[in-house]
Amino acid sequence: MDVFMDVIGFDWDLGNCRKNVDKHGVSQPEAEQVFFNQPLLLTENAGHSQVEQRFHALGTTNFGRRLHVTFTLRGEGTLIRVISARDMHHKERAYYERKPPSHSQLLH
Repeated sequence: MDVFMDVIGFDWDLGNCRKNVDKHGVSQPEAEQVFFNQPLLLTENAGHSQVEQRFHALGTTNFGRRLHVTFTLRGEGTLIRVISARDMHHKERAYYERKPPSHSQLLH
C-alpha cells in the first residue's frame, strides 16, 4: 500500500507547528522536506490512537538534518497532518543509516 498515493499537500495545526519550533527547533518547511527526500522510512503507529491511523517517518531535510516526524492523513488521505517533528534519537539514526537509500518504504 502506498501511503502517499493520493496526497496533494499538507494540513497544519498552528498549535503543533508552534510546539515543534518551541520544543524541538523544527520549522514547518523542515518537517515538510522530509517527505520529499530519500530515503524515507515509514512505520505505522497502530497503538497510539484508536481514532485515526498514525505513522512515523524517518527522513532528512534538504540540509541533511535527520528528523522523526509523526503524522496522520486528513482530507480522505489527500493531506499530511504533522503531529510532531523532532531530531532522530541515536537508535533511530543508526537504524535509518542501515537502510538502503533507494526509495520510500512502509515497514511493519
